[in-house]
Amino acid sequence: MFYMVKFRSLALALGLSTALVSGFAQAQMTLRVANMGEPDTLDPQNMSGTWENRIAGDLFLGLTTEAADGTVIPGTAESWSISADGTVYTFKLRADATWSDGTPVTAEDFVFAYRRIMDPKRAAKYASLLYPIKGTEEVNSGKETDFTKIGAKAIDAKTLEITLKEPTPYFLELLTHYTSFPLPKHVVEKAGNDWVKPGTMVTNGAYMLSAYTPNDKVELVKNPKFYDAKNVKIEKVIFTGNEDRTEMEKRFRAGEMDLVTDINPARIDTLTRELPNELKIAPYLGLYYYTFNSANGPTKDPKVRKALSMVVDRDIITQKVSKAGEIPAFGIVPPGISNYGQALKTDWADKPKAERVAMAKKLMEEAGYGPGKPLKLELSYNTSEGHKNIAIAVQSMWKQELGVEAELVNRDVKVHYNTLRDGNFQVGRAGWIADYNDPQNFLYLLETRTGSNNYGKFSNADYDKLMLEAGTTVDLKKRAEIMAKAERIGIDQDALMPIYFYVSKNLVSQKLKGFVSNTKDIHRSRWMEIVAN
Repeated sequence: MFYMVKFRSLALALGLSTALVSGFAQAQMTLRVANMGEPDTLDPQNMSGTWENRIAGDLFLGLTTEAADGTVIPGTAESWSISADGTVYTFKLRADATWSDGTPVTAEDFVFAYRRIMDPKRAAKYASLLYPIKGTEEVNSGKETDFTKIGAKAIDAKTLEITLKEPTPYFLELLTHYTSFPLPKHVVEKAGNDWVKPGTMVTNGAYMLSAYTPNDKVELVKNPKFYDAKNVKIEKVIFTGNEDRTEMEKRFRAGEMDLVTDINPARIDTLTRELPNELKIAPYLGLYYYTFNSANGPTKDPKVRKALSMVVDRDIITQKVSKAGEIPAFGIVPPGISNYGQALKTDWADKPKAERVAMAKKLMEEAGYGPGKPLKLELSYNTSEGHKNIAIAVQSMWKQELGVEAELVNRDVKVHYNTLRDGNFQVGRAGWIADYNDPQNFLYLLETRTGSNNYGKFSNADYDKLMLEAGTTVDLKKRAEIMAKAERIGIDQDALMPIYFYVSKNLVSQKLKGFVSNTKDIHRSRWMEIVAN
C-alpha cells in the first residue's frame, strides 16, 4: 500500500498523467506461480502432467471447462443436447469464440484436433482418454486408416456433433481435459510442430503465450480476443518450473511468488504455525503410488511385487513423512469418487505388521530371494524433497524387513516420466490425479490398451475384459460392480503399489483472491485476481 501511495504522489509531482499511473497499476496484475515442473511441451496433445495442465488450461478452452470450484461449466460450447440413447452430443459453439489472432473458432478446429491426436504417428501420450468417441481407438491403434471414421463431425461452422461408442456418464467432464482442446487448424497446418513457439502460437483461452524460457519459466499475457476478456482480471501469468519446494517457499515468503503448488512435507508443521492463512490443504482425487515394471526384471514376478508392497508401512509414511493428512492407500480408486461404492483394499491391509512381514519373506523365498541372495533393484523418483524422503523411507523398510538393496535414482520430472513410459525402470514413483470424477479414470491405468500411461505395462486379459464390459454398461450400479471386480484383480496382482490418497497442498498469497480449494486442485487464472492488502 505504501509503495503505491508513494508512486502516485511522485507521479503527480512529476506531472505524469492519470493514464500512466493506471497503466502502472495494471502492469502489477501479474500472477506468479511456482509450477513445480518443466513442461515437456506446450502442445496440449502431447502433455501428461498436472504442471502442464495448469499452463494448457490458461491457454486453451475446451467445449466445457472448470469453474473456480472445479465444477463443469460451458466453455467454447455455449450449449449442447444429448440424444435419447446417450451416444450423440450436439454442441453449439459461442458465436464470439475466436482464436487470439481474431480467426473464428469453428467446429472444424475440433474435428481437426481429434483426428490429429489419434494419428498413430503422433504417439500422443493421452490419446486413449478420448477412446469413448466412436472410431478413435481403431484409428489410434492403426486398425483403421480412414480418419473420417472418428465420431466428430462439423455440422456447420458453429455446430459440432460427437458420437460415442456407448453412453459415457463422465463425458462432459472429460471434455475439460486438454486432450479434447481445439487446435488452430489454420496455424498448425502452416507451421507444423513449430506452431507452439512464441510469436506463432495462437490460442482460444483467456491467455496467450508471450515467452518461454526452457528450464526456467513460461509467460502468458491476457488474450484480448477471449470472449470473456472483460472479466479476466489478471493481465500476466508467469509459471516458474523450479522443482525445489523449499526454495519456492522462501520466494513466496519474500513476496516473489503468489501461488506455490506444492510444498516440502517436512515444512508442514512450520507452515501450519507460521502461515496458517496462506497454507491451503484440501481433499484431492489423486493416488500417490509406486509403479512396478511388470514386463521385465525382478518385479515381473507378482510374488516380488506383493512382498515389496506388504512391508511398506503407509501409516508411518503419512504420519511421519508426508504429514499433511493423506489417507494410507491399499487400493487404486480414491474414496469418495463418483459413480462407485466403498473403497477397496488389499486382503492383508488389516493384518498385524509381524504377520505381513512373515508373509512377505515367504513370498520372496518362493521367488528365489533371501539371505545370501538379496534382491537388488533401482527405485526412481522425480525431484522433490517429499518424493526423496518417501523413497528413503521405503528403501529402509525394504532393507530392514526383506534385505532388499534398493538404489535410489533422482531425475527431473520431465525425464522421470519419459523414463517410466519408455519402460527403462524397475520401480518408479508416480502420481495420478483425476482427469474426471469417475473410477474409470484410475482403473484405466492398468488396461493393456491404455499405452504410455500404463507405466508398468501390466496386462491381464480378465481385467481388460471387465473394463470393456463396464464401458458398455449403462446401469451405473452394475457398472460400478464390474469395475470393482477389475480393481480387485489389479489389487490382488499388485499391478502397482498404492501408498496414499492425496490432499492438495498450496501456498496462496492473501493478495490472491478467487482461489477456491477443490478436489481436482484446478485453479484457472481467469477466475483470480491480485488485490493489494
